Amino acid sequence: MRGGRIAVLDWVIAFGVAAALLVTGISEQHSATPLGYPLLVAGGLALVARRRFPVAVLVATGASALGYQAAGFDVPAVAFLFAVYAVVRAGHRLVAIAGSVLMLLALPFAVLLSPLDLAVGEAFARTRDVLQIAWLIAAGAAGEALRQAERRADEAERTREETARRRADEERLHIARELHDSLTHQISVIKVQAEAAVHLAQKRGEQPPEALLAIRQAGREASRELRATLEALRDDDKNPPRGLDHVPDLVRQARATGLDAELTIEGRRGELPSAVDRTAYRIVQESLTNIARHASATTASVRIDYRPDALVIRVDDDGTAAPKTSTPGVGLLGMRERVTALGGELRAAPRDEGGFTVRAELPVERKP
Repeated sequence: MRGGRIAVLDWVIAFGVAAALLVTGISEQHSATPLGYPLLVAGGLALVARRRFPVAVLVATGASALGYQAAGFDVPAVAFLFAVYAVVRAGHRLVAIAGSVLMLLALPFAVLLSPLDLAVGEAFARTRDVLQIAWLIAAGAAGEALRQAERRADEAERTREETARRRADEERLHIARELHDSLTHQISVIKVQAEAAVHLAQKRGEQPPEALLAIRQAGREASRELRATLEALRDDDKNPPRGLDHVPDLVRQARATGLDAELTIEGRRGELPSAVDRTAYRIVQESLTNIARHASATTASVRIDYRPDALVIRVDDDGTAAPKTSTPGVGLLGMRERVTALGGELRAAPRDEGGFTVRAELPVERKP
């Protein structure tokens, strides 16, 4: 809309200048060549393109001014002044200076060519009225002032963006440090203890319990994921977080704990927003974690359905334990917050046939 208003303003100015030049030319009492009338109008209308082609407009308005002066019209070169302003505003100061000098030198000769039969002194005197140096300086100064103001505004905008990015980077680093200080030590202790227990059992010739092997694997995975998360916070571009491509790994890990888990994928996967991709992975991860911790289940199914306008994730189990709907755990709250933030819906409730189900529907805007 702003560009539309600027275009309308440009046409209004061009028509206004053209009309003023034409009215001034018509009001002249002396005889003049009729060829000057279209030159008066053309010089004003050329200002429509002054933003896109300022140098070309400077040449066009200068040529039209010389033309109608040679035709005998004693009309000030108003359109040329607008063109000088536009050229300086666009940053072509040397072009504006050179064009103004050439215009001042050429105007007396154009006046001498007119049918008015003026003497040389009269031609130079008339030139001062057609295009005064003070007018040129004022037009150039106005263009330079606006150019400097726009440059300062652009610089201020860039500074605000850089400040916002810097603050975001500092916040990510702060979060990374907090996570590192609060979680890394505890996860390392769990992993080391599990590794030591498995090593001692194998050293004694015993088969380590499945639960202990699962704890060791979970500790390794948690350590890797925490490290990847910290790296992603420190550099948001080089280490993208996990998404749906890693869901098969979650299912394999669930099977390693003794859970009969299966993965079903329906539909054709298109390009997904990164936030949807991450959220879907977290839903599957949290659901399988809850099944392993609370459900006492033997089987679980993960279904991912790619639809034209949505991504549907459903995780079912046949367990006997179900979270209390009145006081949902932190995991369910976290899932619900992620889904709600994306404008989706989450249902987590016991199934009629037994067990528990988690179903999330995330809207997806497909690119044409």
